[in-house]
Amino acid sequence: MEIKKHLIITGTSEVSWKDAIVKAIAEASKTIDYISEVKILEQRANIDGNKISQYFVDLDLSFIIDLNRNSKS
Repeated sequence: MEIKKHLIITGTSEVSWKDAIVKAIAEASKTIDYISEVKILEQRANIDGNKISQYFVDLDLSFIIDLNRNSKS
């Protein structure tokens, strides 16, 4: 049996939405094991003058719960 948990995170970048996604997944993977899927929920940006100054992306990360992990008592 496989159980997945979902976590909503927001990534940011001054380069692109893709860069925000890649950075967010890389950072989350430092502390979350077994990331299996990502769903892009929303993209938005800040505008400065007539240019995008910052990109934001909300992600739904899915990761598999390790059922064989020893619980701490």
